[in-house]
Amino acid sequence: MVRSLYLFFERHGFYVASRLADRLGMRASNVRLFFVYISFITVGLGFGFYLTLAFLLKLKDMIYTKRSSVFDL
Repeated sequence: MVRSLYLFFERHGFYVASRLADRLGMRASNVRLFFVYISFITVGLGFGFYLTLAFLLKLKDMIYTKRSSVFDL
């Protein structure tokens, strides 16, 4: 059950931790642990920060998509 929950969040989690880890040159598991610890310490503020990052990354992907030609506009 825990594994299926983990896979669900991996597929639908917007890959915020993975993308942030790639940018910082760290492992994604360390970034996930940081978000878990910060949400325990600040009583949910880390989760709000995670959702804000997910929204901004999704928005960035929608704006800065690579187009293969001029006719894709």
